[in-house]
Amino acid sequence: MISNRRPVFILFDFELNSVSRAVCGMRTILAVKRPYSSPSKFSMFRSPTQRSANLSGARLGLGTFGVGLLSFITLIAFASDSAAAATTLNLGAATPYAVIAGSTITNTGTSVITGDVGLSPGTSITGFSAGSVSGTTDAADAVSLAAQNSATAAYLVAKGETQAPPNSVTAIAGATTLLPGIYTASSSLSVGGTLTLNGNGDPNAVFIFQAGSTLTTATGSSVVLTGGAQACNVFWQVGSSATLGTTTSFVGTILALTSATLTTGANVNGRVFAQTGAVTLDDNTISAPICSAATTTTTSSTGTTTTSSTGTTTTTHPTTTTTTKKPVTKPGTTTTLAPGSTIIPVGAPATGEGGAARTASPLLGLVGLGALGVGVGTASIAVRTRRRRS
Repeated sequence: MISNRRPVFILFDFELNSVSRAVCGMRTILAVKRPYSSPSKFSMFRSPTQRSANLSGARLGLGTFGVGLLSFITLIAFASDSAAAATTLNLGAATPYAVIAGSTITNTGTSVITGDVGLSPGTSITGFSAGSVSGTTDAADAVSLAAQNSATAAYLVAKGETQAPPNSVTAIAGATTLLPGIYTASSSLSVGGTLTLNGNGDPNAVFIFQAGSTLTTATGSSVVLTGGAQACNVFWQVGSSATLGTTTSFVGTILALTSATLTTGANVNGRVFAQTGAVTLDDNTISAPICSAATTTTTSSTGTTTTSSTGTTTTTHPTTTTTTKKPVTKPGTTTTLAPGSTIIPVGAPATGEGGAARTASPLLGLVGLGALGVGVGTASIAVRTRRRRS
């Protein structure tokens, strides 16, 4: 009986041993593979060499970011100063012209034009038999085309001028004084009463008025120059048409996109330009202005006095040598307005050399350059450290 059962136990023992070996084998495989199947996420910092390389890379990244940020700050600093400045417009071939139109030029009465008259592409200039033009009259030729192109270019430049903060205007009424700068009306701009443009002692002071649609003046209104301001540096950019009221005394160059109309007795110390439409005159006086240099008085020991064509006077006396120049005073930020006027002068600008908006302050730009140098040095050190440790 026993001999008959023995093979069964042996077989069962063999099967148990096989299972045990299999299980042990699986444990051995799992024990071998476990350390590599799920590495710790912090194992990258266990090596000192790896940690040093990572720190060097972090320094390099921070240094590069700092250089980029400081470069951007420096660019904005200098760009903001230059964007605020405004200079007088270059009229090019249109400079000698008092009147330029696109379609027709029509006159009624005894208008007096000091300067040239040009028409392009139109051909009709009428009504000057009783009036007078001191310069040449050009219509539908190469000369008038060049003048019209220059006037159009000046219009576009004037339209694109900006100033921060902007000086917003809608109506200028009563006794109003404005300092050099750029004044913008989103739609129409009206002028009434007496508008005084104060150059504050700077003969290069520039005034640019931007009207989104129309420019109109009230009957008997006037524009007056003071403080060294000159008519050649005053510009009126008009998005459509300009109309000067009866007996208006106006100053500056009108750059109208469409047309310009001067009613009876309106006078302009400046120019009247219309790109696509007509210029209509009625017993008016228009004089193209010429910029003059600042007056300089020089005293020496020769005892003679001379005056140049540019307005320079030299007076001499024995044993004394002095030079006196007309002072240039930077304007303040006050604007005198009449009661009830709707003009909103936002920070009337100072006058910069050769410009009109404000004197650019380089302080912010210099600070940005200094910080930029520090950032470049930091990035350079980080790069050298990484190379030594790699």
